[in-house]
Amino acid sequence: MASVIEKLGQHRTVLLDEAVHALVTRIDGVYVDGTFGRGRHSRAVLERLAPSAQLIAFDKDPEAIEVARQITDPRLDIVHRSFAKLRDVLVARGNVRLSGVLLDLGVSSPQIGNPERGFSFRHDGPLDMRMDPTRGESAAQWLAYVDKRELIRVIRDYGEERFAIQIAKAIIARRMKSGRLGPLIRTGELAKIVSSVVKTREKGQDPATRTFQAIRIHINQELTELSVVLKDALELLEKGGRLVVIAFHSLEDRIVKRFLQSRARMPVIDRYLPIRAADFPSPPLRILGRVFPSKAEVAANPRARSAVMRIAERILE
Repeated sequence: MASVIEKLGQHRTVLLDEAVHALVTRIDGVYVDGTFGRGRHSRAVLERLAPSAQLIAFDKDPEAIEVARQITDPRLDIVHRSFAKLRDVLVARGNVRLSGVLLDLGVSSPQIGNPERGFSFRHDGPLDMRMDPTRGESAAQWLAYVDKRELIRVIRDYGEERFAIQIAKAIIARRMKSGRLGPLIRTGELAKIVSSVVKTREKGQDPATRTFQAIRIHINQELTELSVVLKDALELLEKGGRLVVIAFHSLEDRIVKRFLQSRARMPVIDRYLPIRAADFPSPPLRILGRVFPSKAEVAANPRARSAVMRIAERILE
């Protein structure tokens, strides 16, 4: 247990105060922390809430759940599931209405820093990459059978990697040698394969960064699950309830931005049709803005430099 708790101190939560301030609008409400991580957001939210309030914390990572269970606050309810199961969990509890939902997306520092999890290209370890190692297939298992076309798509679309074709070909070529070399099962070897193709670094970025990101997103279905939870969170929020999302790369933020914009604008009406704007229902959301980390926070925590927090509020019953 000590090793898991010790990792808590290694993780700096980005936009901690700003997120909690944006989220909590009523101290006796029911809130969701969709990504418990190492619990800094949850702890800060609990400090703001009344004894009658409730905080439901989701996380797929067993290590995160282990940390969460060390919190003895009766207002905290821990769920070892993806936030994409938000609706199922709340419906099972009687269609609870929510005062706020917080999503801090991406991979935490303890996950990246543990080579055994397979997220890092800097340290050799098992090629796993699952947020929940107890469910689904690992990156090594997927790479053992994926065809070239699908591999190119994943690396190109989820990693925004311009060398996707060359990288995919190199991975497939290595797989063809599995009889002599054994299967591709280590992060170090995958990083070397990518580096053999991508010779240049972009702004100091490791050549393997985009490929590892792409495979991780695919293995964990991160973008699909994000789209699901945004829709469900909006429907479950009470009037005045807040949706607060912190994203760390453009793919996530683009999904969040487009979702909020689509739910916050009136439909476009053909001026030649006999329909008045007043006849249409009002949009369910109001966008309250976006927040970036301060220069001081970025200086203290370089990981914060790519973060953007978007805030919206439900305005309809």
